[in-house]
Amino acid sequence: MSKLLQEVIGELSKLPGIGRRTALRLALHLLRMEPESVAGMTRSIDRFRQEVKYCSVCNNLSDEEICPICADPERDRSTICVVEQVADVLSIENTHQYKGLYHVLGGVISPMQGISPSDLKIGLLTERIARGGVKEVILAISTSVEGETTLFYLMNRLRPFEGLKITSIARGIGFGDELEYVDELTITHALRNRREIE
Repeated sequence: MSKLLQEVIGELSKLPGIGRRTALRLALHLLRMEPESVAGMTRSIDRFRQEVKYCSVCNNLSDEEICPICADPERDRSTICVVEQVADVLSIENTHQYKGLYHVLGGVISPMQGISPSDLKIGLLTERIARGGVKEVILAISTSVEGETTLFYLMNRLRPFEGLKITSIARGIGFGDELEYVDELTITHALRNRREIE
């Protein structure tokens, strides 16, 4: 096999979810593309990596100092949804159900990976709340062990803010899931978040 092809496969397989076989298919596809298209793609990726910024308000990706969501005067400024990563913002925005602002932590607390609370954008969040106007913080953190640790840490950091409503997204058993195959933590959340049947 060509050393150049092996090098490209090695680089592409560093991407999450891309194994060596998929990397090979992508590399061969790139080889069939017009050279200008490949050059445009690599320029776009390089420019993205060099020029993308993080919003100074919420830590979301942005082309400017402040992201479009934070700059939008139509958004509900009294509510902040706290998420782990930028991808979570995109997932919630795709539902078209949430009209408030966001705060991107940049990960979760994970002692095993050396990620402590000081590595996350928690201070930026508390500064936003301290400035006033925020009535509710929605914690939309994953249900992993690290996510739960982060959730409880955030709840303790936010409790001193008088009058601040702290909520968490509902967690529980997905539609079509069989109870015997659901883990204990999910069942616990499902029981805690139960609602009255009308």
